[in-house]
Amino acid sequence: MFGLFGKKDKKAQLEKKYQQLMQEARDIQRSGDLKAFAFKTAEAEKLMDEIIALKKSE
Repeated sequence: MFGLFGKKDKKAQLEKKYQQLMQEARDIQRSGDLKAFAFKTAEAEKLMDEIIALKKSE
């Protein structure tokens, strides 16, 4: 029973973290540091891959 809530909580946490990373990436891009922007975006994309994997496993 508790396993059902764990996946949703984890997915919600990952989605929140993804949104946070994308906002940070946006701010970095606006400051002109494109290298840091690329690293932050790559980190966010890895997180999105995890979110997609969780959605597929549901």
